[in-house]
Amino acid sequence: MAKKDRTTDAAAEKDREKWMARFQVRLAMQPGVDRAVVLRAVKEVTTHCAETGEHPRAAFGDPDAYAVQTAARLVPEDRAARARRSDGRVAALDSVLQRARYVTGM
Repeated sequence: MAKKDRTTDAAAEKDREKWMARFQVRLAMQPGVDRAVVLRAVKEVTTHCAETGEHPRAAFGDPDAYAVQTAARLVPEDRAARARRSDGRVAALDSVLQRARYVTGM
């Protein structure tokens, strides 16, 4: 194999890894997503790409957008809604604590 081919293959593999890493992080940030959902989604993507030889970007598009679509497909709506409510309460509490620190000079 020529050096240029190995370099091209290495670059393509690095790009696949970056896509997968970004997809996993964005998916994990979606409301109601747990480890099982992330593992299932990663398995689906890797299996598809292994079977077809496609790059994940060609098959699924932008990793951020695909993470949102995947979460909507794999996470039950009631669990996602519950997670959003919980996240909202945590954010509100954090805001109050930040204001308290500001006022007290801590």
